[in-house]
Amino acid sequence: MSAQIQPPPPEQNQLEKFDVFKIKGRDKQCRRILRIVGKFFPARTVSLDVVKNHLEEKIFPRLKNKRFTILYFHTSVQRSQNFPGIAALRSIYDAIPAAVKANLEAVYFVHPDLQARVFLATLGRIFFTSEVYGKVRYVSRIGLLWEHVRRNEIEVPEFIYDHDEDLEYRPMMDYGQESDHPRVYGAPSMESHVYSMRCIS
Repeated sequence: MSAQIQPPPPEQNQLEKFDVFKIKGRDKQCRRILRIVGKFFPARTVSLDVVKNHLEEKIFPRLKNKRFTILYFHTSVQRSQNFPGIAALRSIYDAIPAAVKANLEAVYFVHPDLQARVFLATLGRIFFTSEVYGKVRYVSRIGLLWEHVRRNEIEVPEFIYDHDEDLEYRPMMDYGQESDHPRVYGAPSMESHVYSMRCIS
């Protein structure tokens, strides 16, 4: 009698439901892209072990022996809601197999706020190897991303475009001097998993 396949735990289902980690598309140097949407990360409901198991089972095996880049959207990440914490980030980083780390060639960090920039500038070299730290590329606007990534191969959630437009009219948000509170006419939520057609060239 064959063993029954156990379904993934509910916590892992959250990671898959919101596509927190997704491998899709290539950049302009034909490298695979691991897209990470920080706002969708359920930091308060998913344990660190579940995250690491998800990466080990679903993500890392697909990145072995292949050049790849990370496209990380920091848009609307809040420490109290979807930031896992510095210790958790270090633990996740340490869990990445050496063969996978060796294939990472760039990290596109979209919409970095002042706090993120200060953290990476002061502690980035301590928490991550200098080799990885040197691969981080800040991308302050979506329009600048298309210089590196193939536009028609990446799905960008609508709220990221909305935030980008807000930055054009309220540039001090880049430095944390203004609130980026949701718009009254349509704030995105974790339940809303709708992507903009603006990602299609």
